[in-house]
Amino acid sequence: MTQQKNTLAVGMTFMSMIFFIFGFVTTFNITLSAKVKEVFQLSEFMAQLVNGVFFFTYFLLSIASGSIIKKIGYKLGVILGLFGVGIGSYLFFPAANIPSYPFFLIAIFIMASGVVLLQTAANPYVAALGSSETASGRLNLTQALNSIGTTIAPLILGAFVFTAAGTAMGAKAVQVPFLIIGTLVILIGIGILFLKLPEISTKGEQKKSVWKYPHVVLGALGIFFYVGAEVGTAAMIVPYLTAPDLGGLTPAIAAKYAAIYWGGAMIGRFFGSIMLSNITDSSRKYTYVLLVVALAFVAGWYITERSVNGGLIFMGISIVNFLAMQLGRSKTSITLAVFAAIAAILELVTMGSSGMVAMWAVISIGFFNSVMFPNIFALSVDGLDKSEMSMASGLINTLIVGGAVIPLLMGAVSDNWSVRFAFILPVLCYAYIAFFALVGSKHK
Repeated sequence: MTQQKNTLAVGMTFMSMIFFIFGFVTTFNITLSAKVKEVFQLSEFMAQLVNGVFFFTYFLLSIASGSIIKKIGYKLGVILGLFGVGIGSYLFFPAANIPSYPFFLIAIFIMASGVVLLQTAANPYVAALGSSETASGRLNLTQALNSIGTTIAPLILGAFVFTAAGTAMGAKAVQVPFLIIGTLVILIGIGILFLKLPEISTKGEQKKSVWKYPHVVLGALGIFFYVGAEVGTAAMIVPYLTAPDLGGLTPAIAAKYAAIYWGGAMIGRFFGSIMLSNITDSSRKYTYVLLVVALAFVAGWYITERSVNGGLIFMGISIVNFLAMQLGRSKTSITLAVFAAIAAILELVTMGSSGMVAMWAVISIGFFNSVMFPNIFALSVDGLDKSEMSMASGLINTLIVGGAVIPLLMGAVSDNWSVRFAFILPVLCYAYIAFFALVGSKHK
């Protein structure tokens, strides 16, 4: 039993590092689009190729990544993914020296290829490290650490990159952070190569194609709509809050409040990792909960320029988030359905209100996005043989492409009607997620 616990601890430690890395890299690249638009004097469409190339890599390579991992195993899959991220990071150095936007996009594609391989290997590895009953708890914990990476990345980008001016200087400003990223991930990859990690077998005859499992296919669609709704809502926060008839904020202030959206996802995932875990000691569990509530106050206080009111509001929303989690009775499917329903309601409030109500409604959605990815993933792969995990993960990760599709559709709705009406698309996304949680996730 002790050895099993040690094995789980070692495996989770390294997987937590992996999740932090690809959370950081993903948000770093997403945030980079604003800078490349300025540096290379691009249209908005051309600048968004940074995000398009990154997310479409999931569509192109996730299935292939699943096949690769099935052949070489999770450990080598993680190492190969880390090396891909490292090589892509180093390519930003010559791309910035030229400077060349097409070269930037090639570097992003190679880096994203590594991230896809990492994510395809890491999610099923975490799910398979322990019992299926606590898989969503482990995935929520690693996703919370992923959220720390997504929160830190824009701050690093602002410190290193957004202060640089001029085409050559602006392009070269990305060299230092990407050299650091590349060096760190390659060192971690070499370290993992020489460590004895828990073995999760990918061998064995696959019972049948994962396409024949309805809950896997419906879960993959759930990931499409979840990522689309999360990224689409995030992309619309600043335009929404700066609209004169809605929030009326300046872009700088709106951007700071948008950070709370991602902070909410981090807090909610910490709650999910605690409540959906196998911790049986109630006093210990609720001590962790109180620490997360305190973290929520500090995060809200810091992001709102050390406003006590901002910290208290953010903490209050975190408590509501925790109470909503209790409605799920520690069951993955019910918790997912409750959160999808609340997120849809908040999107509708966002559409029908203005001022402070609108602002806190839209940024509160992040709290209820929090457990969606790990819970959808856990429900999608539930009951699969371990030899089928990598292929199922490849299919599910392919549909992360929703992060490219839904925001584009929301942008089109905003251009042709209004930014307010664009939020109807996430409402439809969350409605599907609730359907999957209650009906589609059942084994046929």
